[in-house]
Amino acid sequence: MLEYAPAKINLFLDVIRKREDGYHDLGTVFQTVDAGDTVEATLRENGEIHLTYNEPQNYPLESDLVFKAAKALKEYANCALGADIHLTKVMPLGAGLGGGSADAAATLRLLNRLWNLDYPFEVLESIGARLGADVPFLVRGGTAFAEGIGERLTFVKPLELPEGAALLIATPLDSVPTKDAYVGVPKSGPDRWEQYKASWNALQYPRCGEPIVELPSDEELFEQMVNPNLCFNAFEISVFPTHPLVAEMKQKFIELGADVALMSGSGASVFGIFKTRELAEKAAAALKSISRYQTVTKFWHR
Repeated sequence: MLEYAPAKINLFLDVIRKREDGYHDLGTVFQTVDAGDTVEATLRENGEIHLTYNEPQNYPLESDLVFKAAKALKEYANCALGADIHLTKVMPLGAGLGGGSADAAATLRLLNRLWNLDYPFEVLESIGARLGADVPFLVRGGTAFAEGIGERLTFVKPLELPEGAALLIATPLDSVPTKDAYVGVPKSGPDRWEQYKASWNALQYPRCGEPIVELPSDEELFEQMVNPNLCFNAFEISVFPTHPLVAEMKQKFIELGADVALMSGSGASVFGIFKTRELAEKAAAALKSISRYQTVTKFWHR
């Protein structure tokens, strides 16, 4: 039994405040993309969880999010069954694309089917929240607002790229530890995030009492909400000075014709949206010498 683990990008990301528990409240827009790992599992009747990889990983089994997800679901369900799990890893580590979290989310979906548990997404998201801030969103995927540490989700109408457009994701020859990205990141307060949400909601939902108007098409919604004036990532402010290759990559995206370019998550990956696949592929070729991962793809949703 197979399960795809699509990764994510952040179309908007602001750090609102630092909380008393040491975590940070964020405001972000998650978008799944058609790039990711694959998780495969077969049933074990003896209750054991075994995990293998397509290539060796540089961390202990007990810290692997796939293994943790399997254990967490098994414990929650009080399930006597086990599984042989194989992870085919494609996505880079330390890339800001949620690769490990996507693997955990895919494992929850996969074992939910393999063990005939039939839990709804909401239950899997609750289990996933214990594993990492991105996991609940990646259980379902699509397009969503996320608040708090990323666990408070509001799913919205999935965004589509305009016809003919392409998404290029590139990870430079660098990685950004998440804790480093938080050092020096500005705490912006809620205003920028609230304004972004208000702009989005005004496009999709007319206010109570106002005349019903024709809602924007998918392409109009995309063009109004995914543009250089609205796309924002607060972590660029803290990451670019200490990781100049990431800043250089974003600048090259723009020079190579991207309509929008932004760092994803806490880095180091950068994504850009191009009017045509040909432009995106030419940009990928030009960036290959400073990249450790690249893909020309599209948005993904169920």
